[in-house]
Amino acid sequence: MRYVIIGGVAGGATAAARLRRLDENASITIIEKGEYISYANCGLPYYIGNIIKERDKLLVQTAASFSQRFNIDVRILSEAIAINRTNKKVKIKNVTTGIIQDIAYDKLILSVGAAPFVPPTNGIASNKIFTLRNVADTDKLKNYIQQNHIKKAIIVGAGFIGLEMAENFHHLGIDVSIVEMGNQILAPADVSIAKIAENHLRENGIDVRLQTTITNYENGNENNIIATTSSGEKLEADMVLLSIGVRPDTHFIAEAGLEMGNANTIVVNDYLQTSDEHIYAVGDAIEFENPITKQKMPTYLAGPANKQGRMCADNIVLGNTRKYKGSVNTAILKLFDLTVAISGVASKNLEKANIAHQISFTLSASHASYYPDATQLTIQLAFNITTGQILGAQIIGKDGVDKRIDILSHFIQTQQTIFDLMEYEHAYAPPFSSAKDPVNMAAFVAENILQKRMPIIHWFELKKENNLQIIDVRSSDEFKNGKIENALHIPVDELRTRCKELDKQQPIVVYCQVGMRGYIAQQILLKNGFPNVRNLSGGYYLYNQM
Repeated sequence: MRYVIIGGVAGGATAAARLRRLDENASITIIEKGEYISYANCGLPYYIGNIIKERDKLLVQTAASFSQRFNIDVRILSEAIAINRTNKKVKIKNVTTGIIQDIAYDKLILSVGAAPFVPPTNGIASNKIFTLRNVADTDKLKNYIQQNHIKKAIIVGAGFIGLEMAENFHHLGIDVSIVEMGNQILAPADVSIAKIAENHLRENGIDVRLQTTITNYENGNENNIIATTSSGEKLEADMVLLSIGVRPDTHFIAEAGLEMGNANTIVVNDYLQTSDEHIYAVGDAIEFENPITKQKMPTYLAGPANKQGRMCADNIVLGNTRKYKGSVNTAILKLFDLTVAISGVASKNLEKANIAHQISFTLSASHASYYPDATQLTIQLAFNITTGQILGAQIIGKDGVDKRIDILSHFIQTQQTIFDLMEYEHAYAPPFSSAKDPVNMAAFVAENILQKRMPIIHWFELKKENNLQIIDVRSSDEFKNGKIENALHIPVDELRTRCKELDKQQPIVVYCQVGMRGYIAQQILLKNGFPNVRNLSGGYYLYNQM
């Protein structure tokens, strides 16, 4: 049996190694247009920032070591340029010599990945403008920084890679401006979480410019580049990094007549099989049904690509026995002292998909508050308003974000509900958590909302509504340090004796710092005959971040 794989890294290299473990006698060939077939592309920003000191640590396997260990014919610096499905051959070109040859296959795996998007902006061809996707990009960028003593950089795009590079540039002593065309950073997140992250960037000296595009680039003096923004402002820098996103690298695949999606993605079935039964596909270039929205989509994450590679090999050798269930797009980002993580579908995207849902915010300590160094976790849950199924989760905080998002990712992936999450049993000791873990607390709050025991109002709703009685139930010191405009101060412990000061006929919003005292105050008022009382979700902390 002859297996040919176009593309290495997460999906292709994983599939190749799995194929060999399943079939010792097969002929296996990897075609890779770059020099490296297996490297830690998620570690590239940290190598540029000198957090990872040794370049070799990024190279999971060299072509030689991979070939020797798995008895695989590894063709690096070889670009696939055409597929002849009738004769089952791939035409490849050696990028160094230009020599073209055909390789026959019985089964073909496409792991072609995606390429950075480079907009057709005037001046975009400048040698001071870079992208970051692979080892070659990394070497070029790192060498340029070292040789030119870069002091100022512009990053275009505020996605995961752009923000990771902002931190790593800052670590090198480079002043950074981020230019983002959207109205928030981190497009996969909702604005409430993204705004906290944006504020943290600014606190660390990063210049963030939203709803801004670059309309022109021009070289200034010998060492700098001038970027003109959509507002007409001219930003000077020593270099520009484009981090606008990626596009599937599928031009020659479409020419082969395979079924393609709307975004030049490769259409696959549940077994990762394309419209040609002899060709399978994995990684960034495929589209599949999102398990929540049921809409077709790609995902650009290493974890799903690795799992797809293994599953694809199993289906090829053992028959189509393993179905791919899709990805809930769980991702995490280190951002200076904070960690941001997401899983599932953001509320804004649930709205676009017409999925009825509610969101809740909880702010909890990362571990027992009486144990030293506890820090705050902000958790946003999105859940179905009828069933309570968890549809999305977003977390931001200093400590413990990773393990909570992993828990919530599992609940989202297995289509569990907030009622299931309420009963989630975790390992507890004061240095690690609380008896009621933050994910349990998030579920308790969501259940109160779902069961209509705690009517809420969100910060974005409060900013639009008028004719409200707004009651601040925090302490006097907290109230003096900042409050919502026109708020009446009644500490929660005085509310029973002072509730006569309030008008029962007028809607009331109560708030505290994070929501807990507001909930208690709300229950006091509801039990004392006030019919319309809402608690501000996320409290003054979240409101003040916006």
